[in-house]
Amino acid sequence: MADHDSRSGVRYATPELLAFIEGHHAVHDAALARAFEAPARHGMPQIQVSPSEGRALTLLMRLLGARSVVEVGTLAGYSALCLARGMAPGGKLVSLELDPGNAEVARDNIAFAGMSEQIEVIVGPALSTLPSLARGRAAELDAMFIDADKSGYPDYARWAASALRPGGLLIADNSYYFGQLLADHPEAARMREFHGLLGEHFETACLPTPDGMVLAIRK
Repeated sequence: MADHDSRSGVRYATPELLAFIEGHHAVHDAALARAFEAPARHGMPQIQVSPSEGRALTLLMRLLGARSVVEVGTLAGYSALCLARGMAPGGKLVSLELDPGNAEVARDNIAFAGMSEQIEVIVGPALSTLPSLARGRAAELDAMFIDADKSGYPDYARWAASALRPGGLLIADNSYYFGQLLADHPEAARMREFHGLLGEHFETACLPTPDGMVLAIRK
């Protein structure tokens, strides 16, 4: 159910309400708390997904029974941990990060969580690394999560269309482009291109999270 205001974009969440919800549905253990708080400790951008979004990533991976997942944009490793915790036993997550310093922080958090065998962090431009991940394994990937440079979203989505198995899931954060999706700006135009190209290969929805999160199932 939604009322007129919420359909028009009004949001009822307050810090107090979000704290209550997260205290019931997205509780952090020591490893998740360490990873979530790492950007503030290390002077990194505090742009990680929220606790509720992270919990949703875990549950989505569990619903998929995911065993093979690629993430673009590691930051401090929080979303990687959330994804990996929902994966099937023996699953493998490859997370791509451009910044070597971020990658080291993420690896440390992943090791603290005891998940170094399950999560591999690779440093470098994602578009240079992605082709090697799919070589000889076309259409076998279970899921891909994009939370990186927004101008790269169309290219990441095209790669996902070739790498995901039928029924595989593409998740993309910041799909509202920080509220500037309709702006006259080259990066906003790239995000609009991303939205426009998905329909050819995916069944899609865009969840109205604070900055929009696309869910797209490979046809």
